[in-house]
Amino acid sequence: MRFLGLDLGTKTLGLAVSDKTNTIATPYQTLHFEAYEELIEILKKIVLEKEIGGFVLGYPKNMNNSLGPAVERTNLFKESLEENFDLPIFLIDERLSTVEAENLLISMDTKRKKRKKIIDSYAAAIILDTFLKRK
Repeated sequence: MRFLGLDLGTKTLGLAVSDKTNTIATPYQTLHFEAYEELIEILKKIVLEKEIGGFVLGYPKNMNNSLGPAVERTNLFKESLEENFDLPIFLIDERLSTVEAENLLISMDTKRKKRKKIIDSYAAAIILDTFLKRK
């Protein structure tokens, strides 16, 4: 069973996939969307193709541990996942995951234009990796 890491933004969803032993999280792709419904259809295909057994969704708390509008968006997306999939959904604190992804990509000498395209999938991989290490 593999896990699918999810980093939800306002217009993008970063995806990462674990290996079959659940030890390695790999950036997979970044989806651009207008509505959650279009994401659900794409995720259904990915779940079947990659044999996904659960979702690991980044939970964007504020730095002071309070809950803001980003958490509300994430909760709505989580409800949409629950309505469409019979899979467990794990929430993982994602504070600074995008900063960590940015630093990683810079250390890999990734050009700014390319970083912008792939950063969300790398943030999803960091979220997923955090979950796998705790598991």
